[in-house]
Amino acid sequence: MNGMTRVVLSLGGSILFPSLEAHTLRTWAPVLTRVAGCVELFVVVGGGGEARRYIQAARDTGADEAFCDEVGILVTRLNAALLIGALMNAAYPRVALTPGEAMEYSGRGKIVVMGGVTPAQTTDAVAAVLAERAGADLLVNLTSVDGIYTADPKKDKKARRFSRMPPQQLLEIVSGCGLEAGSNTVVDMVAAKVVQRSSIPLLVLDGRDPELLEAALFSTGDAGTMVIGEGKNPLPLQKTHLP
Repeated sequence: MNGMTRVVLSLGGSILFPSLEAHTLRTWAPVLTRVAGCVELFVVVGGGGEARRYIQAARDTGADEAFCDEVGILVTRLNAALLIGALMNAAYPRVALTPGEAMEYSGRGKIVVMGGVTPAQTTDAVAAVLAERAGADLLVNLTSVDGIYTADPKKDKKARRFSRMPPQQLLEIVSGCGLEAGSNTVVDMVAAKVVQRSSIPLLVLDGRDPELLEAALFSTGDAGTMVIGEGKNPLPLQKTHLP
């Protein structure tokens, strides 16, 4: 596996599981499998609406926020297990519980999947730390908006999507200084700081259309927002087919 391009995906729970009944596992699994035939792939899965429902149930019992965070982490890992099931032989058969464990599972030609790790840390932050640990060539945040905007596009029709920005500007956005990312903050502060210190390119991409991922990775399109310093845009990625 030496020399393989490494890509870490942060796959939002609301994208993969709008609800258990309306999950997108069947549409995401073949796309991820094809991508993993060309790059070494790690996927960090979020909790989405199911996690929020469980967390609210825990709050209703009087549980403290740290406990609620732990409940949410369990849901992300359950979501990750469901994705592994959908990926079948394309995935390593166990959910990685830490970035270190994810690295132990890597290098075998399988997609490595994990969920949350630490209370008060989002899966975006987990994905950023994993990307740093893996020395990834690219981190992709798949979310429910199509990039980072100058203002909330739902409120401001003149809002403009950035095609590229430096990590420092992303930090200003997520700290609430001057700019907004889509209709929400699409990357949290911890993830933004890890992206800055690691200099790993980050692509914020609309995850509502799974096919868009392949196009963004392997073609010259300008989908989403690339967060990168002075270095060269790594896209399109070079496909390195597994033997």
